[in-house]
Amino acid sequence: MKVDKQQKGKYSASLFASRAQKLIDSHNNSKPLFMYVPFQSVHAPLEVPAKYVDQYAHIKDKNRRTYAGMVTCMDEAIGNITDSLKQKGIWDNTILIFSTDNGGQILRGGSNYPLRGWKGSLWEGGVHGVGFVHSPFLKNKGTVSKELIHVTDWYPTIVGLAGGKIPTNLSIPLDGHDVWATISMNKSSPRKELLHNIDPLTHPSGEPRVNSTFDTRKRAALRSGRWKIITGDPGNGSWIPVPKATTSGIETNSISPYMDTEMVPEDAYTTYGDPKKNLWLFDIENDPNEHHDLSDDRPDIVDALLKRLAAYDASAVPCRYPKDDPKANPELHGGAWVPWE
Repeated sequence: MKVDKQQKGKYSASLFASRAQKLIDSHNNSKPLFMYVPFQSVHAPLEVPAKYVDQYAHIKDKNRRTYAGMVTCMDEAIGNITDSLKQKGIWDNTILIFSTDNGGQILRGGSNYPLRGWKGSLWEGGVHGVGFVHSPFLKNKGTVSKELIHVTDWYPTIVGLAGGKIPTNLSIPLDGHDVWATISMNKSSPRKELLHNIDPLTHPSGEPRVNSTFDTRKRAALRSGRWKIITGDPGNGSWIPVPKATTSGIETNSISPYMDTEMVPEDAYTTYGDPKKNLWLFDIENDPNEHHDLSDDRPDIVDALLKRLAAYDASAVPCRYPKDDPKANPELHGGAWVPWE
């Protein structure tokens, strides 16, 4: 891999968009076009050219102000890409998918309120992604779907849209489903279950549940229909409100005394409850913000979902977490993180 050092000092969102625009401009319209544009926005470190931050001078919190500028820069970059698609005459034959990969990082300007938790946690604030699809091919436009959709569903969905077919005789079936009817016509999702995570590397939490088919000390989360089960260490479970917007600027919410500081300390928030607890059950349809743990009230649901976690765990590929390799040091590769083997 060669690093283009001539681009040093240029903001990645603008750089990525510029490259995408060049590819669009040189594209032969008689052939199909697929583009995956994974912006680094919005992610730490919080940096963006000053012109994007200056328009948010009314936001007192430094992280939140910079974050807003980064979102604006990304929005401009996406707008530039869509402008190129229009100028090329293929916008009306395009499906645009915009999707996040996880919840916001509260300590770096993000917000998931009123959802519980943040990036890295198994609460909805960490795993409940948002997104939208824009296309003239949508049957029902302007709708909002709360159906289950997982990142693995994009592959079979996009293959289907491109006219391809997924073989039905695969030795191991795909994890994903074609969810275009769900997106386009607001139909029920073919996905009824969603494995959020099974993490055998995180330190076990609490004591195992008696007579359980799955070790509840292990960090894991599963959604099945309306029900969501969490085991092990779920990560920070706070509900963190954003600073209040007022006509005179931003007013710090009383529950967040650190909102005006450059960095919120990790211990500013609490996970709430017994630190030895390692099992939760929520009815997400009726309690999307995870206030009411029903694990004691519905042991039947708990047992059923623990069996599903055990099944996933038994079929999982073993983790590979190699030790640090000094040969990966960027100083050995021109100051950049690149493949080294």
